[in-house]
Amino acid sequence: MTKTHSQVTEHHGLYELEAGSDVLESPRYNHDIAPTRVRERTWNKWHITALWVGMSICVPTYTLGGVLTAYFGLTVGEALLAILLANIVVLIPLTLNAFAGTKYGIPFPVLLRSSFGVIGSNVPCMIRALVACGWFGIQTMFGGLAIHLFLGSLSADWKALGGAGEVVGFMLFWGLNLLVVLRGAESIKWLETLSAPLLLLVGAGLLVWALPNVSLTELMAQPAKRPEGASVYGYFFAGLTAMVGFWATLSLNIPDFSRYAKSQKDQIVGQVIGLPLTMFLFAALGVVMTAASPSLVGETVSDPVNLIGHIQSPVWVALAMFLIIIATLSTNTAANIVSPTNDFQNIAPRLIDRTTAVMLTGFVGLALMAHELLKKLGLLVSDLSLESIYSNWLLGYSSLLGPIAGIMVVDYFLVRRQTLDLAGLYRDDVYPAWNWFGFIAFAIPVALTILSLGSSAFSWFYDFGWFTGSALGGLIYYGLNILGGAQAARVAKPSSNL
Repeated sequence: MTKTHSQVTEHHGLYELEAGSDVLESPRYNHDIAPTRVRERTWNKWHITALWVGMSICVPTYTLGGVLTAYFGLTVGEALLAILLANIVVLIPLTLNAFAGTKYGIPFPVLLRSSFGVIGSNVPCMIRALVACGWFGIQTMFGGLAIHLFLGSLSADWKALGGAGEVVGFMLFWGLNLLVVLRGAESIKWLETLSAPLLLLVGAGLLVWALPNVSLTELMAQPAKRPEGASVYGYFFAGLTAMVGFWATLSLNIPDFSRYAKSQKDQIVGQVIGLPLTMFLFAALGVVMTAASPSLVGETVSDPVNLIGHIQSPVWVALAMFLIIIATLSTNTAANIVSPTNDFQNIAPRLIDRTTAVMLTGFVGLALMAHELLKKLGLLVSDLSLESIYSNWLLGYSSLLGPIAGIMVVDYFLVRRQTLDLAGLYRDDVYPAWNWFGFIAFAIPVALTILSLGSSAFSWFYDFGWFTGSALGGLIYYGLNILGGAQAARVAKPSSNL
């Protein structure tokens, strides 16, 4: 017999929901976005470390040093310092936003119901989901190219397919990604744990291959590509903001993973060990490999897939492409499919289950890459490149997510004081349908960021967009809750038995 009222129990700081009919019959609930049971929280610090190693070692990370030197006018040393500092900075919202997921076992969209409302949470969820689908399409393009080069190293007939072979590779890799996520969180944990040591070995092997062909002293001494005499600070902080934007999306939806952590200590230690150094070292490898590429293959090549594709040995190409496929798969499944899968379910949990949400993610990602796929098939001629999409739209779009991160941290730690009504998050009678404080606090920084694009006097607001957005969003949200304190206190008070 199903209980009428849900009960919440606590086990060594972890809260678990015994769902009654009040939750089970709610339109805001389904099994996939329900709080994880304590017995399901099996990820220790090494699993979370492996998650970050698997997500960080990917083609976009490899190209970050080149992006900072070419587009932001930094020297190699300044670029690598910006990458390291950015990933230390982004650890703060990542770790803080992970707390609620670990304590209550809830995913990102359910946590957002506290700060944006039970229905209103769908707005930031869809903003997050769109950028994830964009990244999913781009990573799938890299993975598809790796499959094409892998099969091309085994068969001259396949190699002769050219762009058509890349499209087939894209679709094969697309299906493989969806299959992994459909198998659930344990499948992702297994993939990340398996791939992490392999990816570290790949990085070491590439470094051994490149080092004899590059002078690190000359590389570090290369002058910056910015106006002579220009102050380094503006260029450096603009680059720093862009690098923070690289993981701005994950700083929001980290509860999607921390809900499986064994403890707060495991999620904190795992992230501290796994993220900053991996990002720094693989970006540094990209800088070294790009500098060595003229000696290695006769021309400057800025991404590892094409660089390895220039190797004349089919055996080494096949092996390297196989490992790059694993690397891209481990990044794509965790970083770019899990979040939109949960986000799409949040729209209508009774109608959209995990399978439907995974397929929605796949088809949106496919649609966003249709332009590039048609070019490869020779059906479309266009100057718009995948690299320009990656360097401009996605990084700029990600920087607008700062206010959401600030609002989430302030809501959980300062407004709710780390106390949520776990059953109430899945019903319509505790939290408001639309929390307008969250929307006001989000809209003002975003509007100012957009307006600053047309003003030289306020260009700093855009250049430091993630920092200014997250700080201002959090401050406005806190101020609104102070002014409307009675309402905030009423909503924050748990209604279920803790």
